[in-house]
Amino acid sequence: MADPVLQLTNLRKNFGGLVVTDGVTLDIGPGELHAVIGPNGAGKTTLINQISGLLASDSGKIVFNGVDVTALPSNKRAELGLARSFQITSVLPNFSALENVALAVQARSGSSYTFAGTAAREAALNEPAMAALDEVGLGPRAGVLAAHLSHGEKRALELAIALAMEPKLLLLDEPMAGTGHEETARLVAVLQKLKGRFPMLLVEHDMHAVFALADRISVLVYGKILASGAPSAVRNDPAVVTAYLGDELE
Repeated sequence: MADPVLQLTNLRKNFGGLVVTDGVTLDIGPGELHAVIGPNGAGKTTLINQISGLLASDSGKIVFNGVDVTALPSNKRAELGLARSFQITSVLPNFSALENVALAVQARSGSSYTFAGTAAREAALNEPAMAALDEVGLGPRAGVLAAHLSHGEKRALELAIALAMEPKLLLLDEPMAGTGHEETARLVAVLQKLKGRFPMLLVEHDMHAVFALADRISVLVYGKILASGAPSAVRNDPAVVTAYLGDELE
């Protein structure tokens, strides 16, 4: 059996007297899409922030591709191949879709930033940027300012930016947040196309999307993993239904 791409062992995070991450242990295998679900306030975004390095953990261990990254800052983790999207869109509104992604390619290459459109005119940056946009269905929208994209297109653009970083693991924090039915369906189709190529940790409230995509699901409640397993097992777990799912799937 292949070694996990990501291993979390007894991960903890407190804010004052409030325990937000309470001994979380989970792993993600090569090519696996592992979803983390749970009610608001369960600690899902805090957990992703700990994995990406935006938050330091109080205790526990994070191993990424065999490297202990627990004490590494977020930029060093990104250099190792951890790429993430955010719960709130974080694109540059006055740059085109292509320029947004070209800047990500430039950052990955380690060259210094050039400003306002220069990046997108350089073939070494432009070609992989266009490839990433094509991956998420935004090729025809490459020249459109990010400010003029629909909300769902902005979410897809964030994913293209993450892909441009040549990730070894994608951390996706509610990529369907605020999207309508059609936009959600398009994003689900993009993630289905990427499944198997990239291991992914998906935090998402849309249960239909989660159960359509996930290979494995972990349920986080009050900072603890309540259950973890195949989607069918989680769907039928009485404790999970009581604590969270309820009528989410109806």
